[in-house]
Amino acid sequence: MVVHKGRGATENPGSRFIARTSVPEDDGWSLDPEPVTSPKTELFADRTITLITKNQSPDVPFNQSINPYKGCEHGCVYCYARPTHAYLDLSPGLDFETKIFFKTGVRERLRAELGKRSYTPQTIAMGTNTDPYQPAEKKLGVTREILETLLEYRHPVSIVTKGQLILRDLDLLKELATHGLVSVMISLTTLSRELKTKMEPRTASPAARLKVIRELDQASVPVGALLAPVIPFVNDHEIEALVAAGAAAGVRSMHYVLLRLPYEVKELFEKWLDVHYPLKAQRVMNAIRSTRRGKAYDSTWGKRMRGEGAIAELIAQRFNKALKVNHLQDGKMPELRTDLFRSPGHQQMALF
Repeated sequence: MVVHKGRGATENPGSRFIARTSVPEDDGWSLDPEPVTSPKTELFADRTITLITKNQSPDVPFNQSINPYKGCEHGCVYCYARPTHAYLDLSPGLDFETKIFFKTGVRERLRAELGKRSYTPQTIAMGTNTDPYQPAEKKLGVTREILETLLEYRHPVSIVTKGQLILRDLDLLKELATHGLVSVMISLTTLSRELKTKMEPRTASPAARLKVIRELDQASVPVGALLAPVIPFVNDHEIEALVAAGAAAGVRSMHYVLLRLPYEVKELFEKWLDVHYPLKAQRVMNAIRSTRRGKAYDSTWGKRMRGEGAIAELIAQRFNKALKVNHLQDGKMPELRTDLFRSPGHQQMALF
């Protein structure tokens, strides 16, 4: 298996919805025997009509979301969103990291959806599937355009990211925060730059993420941290240090999520372990299965985020103790306001 520079996945398996896939084989006649180790990113316009997605899962804290991008160049090997690329007849592996689809016409679409007579304002979550501040955002500005529109109509928004680019939009976030319309969760997975580079190759460094937390806090933007994912024998030894670092940087609240391995993510993660941690790969997978009733993943609502069993319980105990030590056990993010919402539809009607 080839380690692709700047990429998390070590291979590019086909979509599970395609009956036949092709696999390149070296017949010895190639003029270029060296494997391609730096696949380039390709951007594609996504003209999906509906921008706001409704949530059907009872164990996540939001009812609707917007994902500016499909696919994510951050390349986190464990990303539970990877299987969604299969619906595009693409691979959840390298394709997910290199073939990025971006929403188009977001200002007009969002205005239309917010302006419907049936629309009831409630927090829109961003970053629930793929990161709204991945590298493509610097060029395309899709996330910023969405935030500008939400601010215009005084609509609440929550953001999850591991991208330092969020500081570019500090002007918008500060104004949203003034009206009680925004909260941000920064994903913290490790304090080790070496592990970050292997596991989340194109994300902000651990130091940069802590800087983001400090700057958001200093700007009075409500900020918390999410330890996601916690992986037994890979980064779980850092739980206490991560909580302490988050608390020192200024988070108001912290939560964690146990590693999730749905569909193709399981095989991709196992291959990643074989490449980067061959001596303990089996130990890691055995520990994961012990938290999922003997399987690599259990999608049962209420259990999929935390798991169960001795290892899962120990992780929960350690995390809760770390919260208490750092005076975060009662930490909560503010409830965002919906009473300030100004419907685009109502404003248009006022013109006549």
